Amino acid sequence: MKSKKLILSADYILTQSTCNELRQDNFILGKQADNVVLENCGVAINNGVIVELDRVDVLQNKYPDYIHSAFKNTLLMPALINGHTHASMNIFKGVADDLPLMEWLSKHIFPKEAKLTYKLVRAGALLGFAEMIRTGTNLACDMYLIEDAVCEAAAQLGIKLLAGEGIFAFPSPAYQTEEQAFSLLEAQIERWQGNPNIRFAVSPHSVYTTTESLLRRCQNFAEKHGLPLHIHLAESETETEQSLKLHKQRPVEYCNRLGLLNSNTILAHCVDLTLDEIDLLAENNVKIIHNPKSNLKLNSGIALVPEMLEREIVVGLGTDGAASNNTLNMFSEMNYAALIHKVNANDPTVMSAQTVLNMATINNAKALQWNNVGKIAPSYSADLIGIDLNNINLQPLYTPVSQLVYAANGHEVCFTMVNGEFLYKDGVYNNISLEDIKAEVKEIKAWIEKT
Repeated sequence: MKSKKLILSADYILTQSTCNELRQDNFILGKQADNVVLENCGVAINNGVIVELDRVDVLQNKYPDYIHSAFKNTLLMPALINGHTHASMNIFKGVADDLPLMEWLSKHIFPKEAKLTYKLVRAGALLGFAEMIRTGTNLACDMYLIEDAVCEAAAQLGIKLLAGEGIFAFPSPAYQTEEQAFSLLEAQIERWQGNPNIRFAVSPHSVYTTTESLLRRCQNFAEKHGLPLHIHLAESETETEQSLKLHKQRPVEYCNRLGLLNSNTILAHCVDLTLDEIDLLAENNVKIIHNPKSNLKLNSGIALVPEMLEREIVVGLGTDGAASNNTLNMFSEMNYAALIHKVNANDPTVMSAQTVLNMATINNAKALQWNNVGKIAPSYSADLIGIDLNNINLQPLYTPVSQLVYAANGHEVCFTMVNGEFLYKDGVYNNISLEDIKAEVKEIKAWIEKT
């Protein structure tokens, strides 16, 4: 039986607890911007929630019935959060590379997605979530088709999920009519309401695959159920051209007219924006998820993230789907996010390592409205990962935050934990057989190659 009372100790702990929340002893290694780096300390966990951080001996004396797990030469940090993804698209990884966004979608992805089944979506999600867990992500915001299958995969692996059935103005493999689409949303919410690790967003795909009335209905549904609204927006200049042709307005202007822009709105991409549009988004307190690798691969452009952050917009970080990335590795995403903006702004000081780490943790938590995750602090969920510092690419360790963003590749993760339970540890997944997943995906690959 799994213990619900734990003390995890490590050489270093990256926490956002303020110094006055911690004992003022010599165990504080140093403060790095928003993070305090603790040396040779532990985290006490009860029923999946962090109770206290302190020296290990102090915690053991205070909580004698807690089981102690010591991780040597390890850095303990908050699990990463994937702010925007399509996990099941893993089965299309490498199918259509080196193409612009609209050609990639219309000629390759949409035709294949029209033939999706529950089994295909579930297998793709299992593969995608397994990669995320292996590389330190334990919460994802997913938008896709037949999202029930994605939820089932998430429940099996134990990963946390903000799920959204992709809503289109045309039939999908999950529904044939608009009425069926919204009935499906109602059913999904009811089916999964007993699982605290699975929540929902209303997810219209984009301004070019929906109608004005459909978007208004999505917004009304989100308000009725108290859910966030998650949509791709302003991903490329081509999208802007399509929006002008279809709606006589640029994407942001169009969504603003429809009343979609508010504090419960999550916008993925936001690449083709003017400064005035960024001001408008800031005024409406929307949340934005930056997807740098996908935007680069599809030549969609580079979002003006430093300008967004200057206006205090909550900007998170996501991988997008593996078919346009081609990984679901948030360490890789952090690295790209930190580097491309320095070149784009001709300024090496923009997008610091700390800024990018915040985007992948606490900013994503705020964007997804998941209030008790994203940092290591009392009363927060024990959503933690361990970084094995024995890896040669992490030596020597001067500044942990910089090493995580500029040197780590994600495969240094030695464990991933959700609510105090290990989903992955030392090469072993607790809830799945990776070999079974790979065998199923191999069969799917053969099918895709024939379609």
